[in-house]
Amino acid sequence: MKVLAIVLAGGEGKRLMPLTADRAKPAVPFGGIYRLVDFVLSNLANAEYFRIVVLTQYKNHSLDRHISRTWRLSSMLGNYVTPVPAQQRLGPRWFAGSADAIFQNLNLIYDEEPEHVIVFGADHIYRMDPRQMVAQHIESGADVTVAAIRQPLKLADQFGVIETDPSGRRIAAFREKPTDAVGLPDAPDEIYASMGNYVFRTQSLIAALREDALDPGSRHDLGGNIIPMFVKSGGAEVYDFANNVVPGSTERDRGYWRDVGTLDAYYEANMDLIAVHPVFNLYNGRWPIYTGHDPLPPAKFVHNDGDRVGRALESLVSPGVIVSGGTALRSILSPGVVLHSHSLVEDSVLMGNVRVGRNARVRRAIIDKNVIVPDGARIGFDPEHDRERFAVTKEGIVVIGKSEVIDL
Repeated sequence: MKVLAIVLAGGEGKRLMPLTADRAKPAVPFGGIYRLVDFVLSNLANAEYFRIVVLTQYKNHSLDRHISRTWRLSSMLGNYVTPVPAQQRLGPRWFAGSADAIFQNLNLIYDEEPEHVIVFGADHIYRMDPRQMVAQHIESGADVTVAAIRQPLKLADQFGVIETDPSGRRIAAFREKPTDAVGLPDAPDEIYASMGNYVFRTQSLIAALREDALDPGSRHDLGGNIIPMFVKSGGAEVYDFANNVVPGSTERDRGYWRDVGTLDAYYEANMDLIAVHPVFNLYNGRWPIYTGHDPLPPAKFVHNDGDRVGRALESLVSPGVIVSGGTALRSILSPGVVLHSHSLVEDSVLMGNVRVGRNARVRRAIIDKNVIVPDGARIGFDPEHDRERFAVTKEGIVVIGKSEVIDL
């Protein structure tokens, strides 16, 4: 059985501004040493799907560079992870939607001649063994299988909702954020929310994309246009993510999936990593999350002189970090971060090469790369002053953009 994996990584990620001011959403750092795209690529690689194309578009330089430097597979065996920027093969225009992105790159499918095509998004945090979804898809004979995660019925208006027939497998309707959704046959208080992951029978996908391309009224979106076509013809099935068993998973982190589409969701997903028994466990060696590493030295904690002690508690500390007489609590310190004497960082995410000055205080913040927090600065303590200088989310998280200059 020949499978081609397509990862959709062309979104702008406007709701993650300012983190996406200088990079594509899938290239946003996460958990200290990773990029968002590493999670879907790790799932595919662990499942031994080694022919992967990543469709990119907006602000794609850092994403393409990360994939090219990190995700190198043996070309001798015909394996590859290849970033494919928008090539404008059909004229001088960008991708009009996720379906159009694949339609404009049908040559990739023609060249590979797969029996099935996996299409996954690039910006979710989760572990999944896609082989189990592909197996159900082949067994069912469906044209498309859509991965879904169970969510409370009361949250239906926040998701693309999949409604099934009485069998619980065949998709009867696919609706965006309905206010009148009905519960599942086996769980009336739950709905299926689409995860944006699909498995297609190749010829069915090609035919649907060609038909959609001729429709001037279409948004050319997989979820909004292509999947409803298969629902109408009776060829769409749902895959229940709750049935997916990943080697090494625990009952606590099994079925974990987060859409980090907003700054608050991104922050909460990072905080999920640092508990004693984390909701999402990065330390599952049987299904690792892969990424690339710069040649940095080990993290260092220095000074043990009275109240001048370098320490990090309930935190993730990356290579190259120096905690020099400062303190990190419940925080994520990315490569190259430096905390100077008597500084305090709590409940925060610091990206690469952030410097926190002496006696500075940072609380409930996301600070992007290369920012210098001046000596004595206070971030996250005065909401009105913070809003005058930085982005502040609905939940009160202060967000400071890449290389932004901080005035006291």
